[in-house]
Amino acid sequence: MTSQKSYRSAFILLTLLFFLWGFITVLVDSLIPRLRELFTLTYFQAGLVQFAFFGAYFLLSIPASYILSKIGYKRGIILGLLTMALGCLLFYPAASYRIFGVFMLAYFVLAAGMTVLQVAANPFVSVLGPEESASSRLNLSQAFNSLGTAIAPAVGALFILSDVVKTKTEIAQLETTAKEAYLSAEASAVQMPFLGLAMFIGLIAVMFLFAKLPEMISEKSTGSYLDVLKNKKVMQGVLGLFFYVGAEVAIGSYLVNYFLDMNLVSVIKENGFMVFIAESILNSGLADNDSKAIVGVFVTFYWSGAMIGRFVGAYLTKIMKPGKVLAIFATIAISLIIISISTVGLVSMWSILAVGLFNSIMFPTIFTLAIDGIGALKPKASGLLCTAIVGGAIIPPTFGFLTDQMAFKKALLLIVCCYAYIVWFGYKNGKSKIKIA
Repeated sequence: MTSQKSYRSAFILLTLLFFLWGFITVLVDSLIPRLRELFTLTYFQAGLVQFAFFGAYFLLSIPASYILSKIGYKRGIILGLLTMALGCLLFYPAASYRIFGVFMLAYFVLAAGMTVLQVAANPFVSVLGPEESASSRLNLSQAFNSLGTAIAPAVGALFILSDVVKTKTEIAQLETTAKEAYLSAEASAVQMPFLGLAMFIGLIAVMFLFAKLPEMISEKSTGSYLDVLKNKKVMQGVLGLFFYVGAEVAIGSYLVNYFLDMNLVSVIKENGFMVFIAESILNSGLADNDSKAIVGVFVTFYWSGAMIGRFVGAYLTKIMKPGKVLAIFATIAISLIIISISTVGLVSMWSILAVGLFNSIMFPTIFTLAIDGIGALKPKASGLLCTAIVGGAIIPPTFGFLTDQMAFKKALLLIVCCYAYIVWFGYKNGKSKIKIA
């Protein structure tokens, strides 16, 4: 009984981490349209924000697994949390001095801490109980990750995107007093949310410091990374996660700009139901909010769809092979993107938002399919799979570059290609009997 209680407490704390990094990952998206106006960036340059953030996963996932093997998982989690808190604190000077490079550094440090947590938490959750229910626990933790991603857009719209951002030229034209007041207000809009996050993360670190986590994960595992690299299924899974994360983040990062590009603010204002939704989330009239905030609130539906879809997908994977469900979900995602490309107005808007619903099971399904049946290689495979999150660093700026060259509609064909690979991976592993939930 005591053991079960310790597992339950550890699982709750680890699930809180899943929520936290889901929330922060999407909150980062809210800064992209703001930074684009503030520094007059192209879509490609704005995409470099995600390059700095997700690039940390590529550079640090394998070193993180080595660090964890030396200091243990509990200390590793605390180290990750403190690094995240430091990253949040760096947003204070970045906003005060309006230096794009410092923003990039803050993103990288924040993601470095999250990398350590990702490498530790995924395998840790899988061993907090019976092996046959490991995928169920990971799926539940991922559901709370989705909850964090669902809440973050509304928070970003309320606290980061709600006021009008002036360009460098407009700021230079202001009188000294007005300029100082504007810069102070702008800095505060970014600083306060991240200062609050730093305090919250610090509190969680203290909780882990005094928490009694079960000693369940062996710090030694057989095999080498070379053995993992030789495993075709693991490498196919790495590529699958690369395309999935890249596609999901690229869509989420550019939704606000995509909607503005289609002039959806006027469409929203002319539709009573859409006005009701926007004003309910913003808790104020549309006239009191910037256009970015008006369309930004609807990004909530993209990320909340992932949370809803995870529960639907959990049921489907009980009655169908997970690989087949993955392939079907990816096929529907492709269909929705094509609809968005081919239409305008609210149809185009809601079809691209609905893609989030079918992103839901992709990460845990690809991850679990990739490590199924590899035995003692799982810890090293986990580190390698986490490097695939670098897709979030490569695909978004690539998508941004294509958007600069040929506009959003045609650039979305890149995302279609990403999901096409996932369709193939799902059907390739359609016979696997693992249970995702």
